[in-house]
Amino acid sequence: MSEPSYYAPEGGLPSQMTLLTDRAVVKEAYTVIPRGVLRDIVTSNLPGWDNTRSWILARPIAGFATTFAQYIVEVGPGGGSAKPEPESGVESVLFLLTGDLEVTIEGEKHQLTAGGYAYLPAGASWSVANSSDAVATFQWVRKAYEAVEGIPAPKAFAVQEQDIEPTPMPDTDGAWATTRFVDPNDLSHDMHVNIVTFEPGAAIPFAETHVMEHGLYVLEGKAVYRLNDDWVEVEAGDFMWLRAFCPQACYAGGPGKFRYLLYKDVNRQIKLT
Repeated sequence: MSEPSYYAPEGGLPSQMTLLTDRAVVKEAYTVIPRGVLRDIVTSNLPGWDNTRSWILARPIAGFATTFAQYIVEVGPGGGSAKPEPESGVESVLFLLTGDLEVTIEGEKHQLTAGGYAYLPAGASWSVANSSDAVATFQWVRKAYEAVEGIPAPKAFAVQEQDIEPTPMPDTDGAWATTRFVDPNDLSHDMHVNIVTFEPGAAIPFAETHVMEHGLYVLEGKAVYRLNDDWVEVEAGDFMWLRAFCPQACYAGGPGKFRYLLYKDVNRQIKLT
């Protein structure tokens, strides 16, 4: 079985001979940010971080997706942050794409390698540091935690994807599987950040149309993805950003696995007032 891979951008700038045509598109129901637009000139520096830059992929926008923000964060050697989260009510997931990163949560150190996953609950004391001589790149998903009376807040944890057995989707013979980092029946969690894997030729065989918003970052492979009423080609390093009720499906083209990191908001009542 092949080892998983995790695409991370390297920045740079295309030559003046490069055609302008690309797959970037912003529509009412979805946005596609292809890997080719993740260049040096669109990075942001983050207050409180050393030797670090970020590509901000998603932020709450009225009339579109409003529940989360998602970044790619690149930490150079010796870089990191002693206080990464500026807002007390925000929870986070970190997923390491490349390199090595030390994540300290409430004084406990966790050394993550590629495929490492850390959940940071709202209000937790945490920090990140890159003590290696190579760049470390990770996905950072942030969401305002929605507490519910009588349900305790989730605890922090750190794991490696390689240590979790994917769960096959029903009636797919393992061609479509989900790596779940938290129990979907655990109501303390109001968001899931999972990894979805398709074998070559596998598909989502219906147009999912649901209340959850999505951020989908393609880790590996390529596919044709249905977004609203369009079929869009996507590959490793592309980001798809979906508002609630945007129809979606996909067909994995091969020759290898198609895998993506998926955010969705879950397990909460709809607020009407």
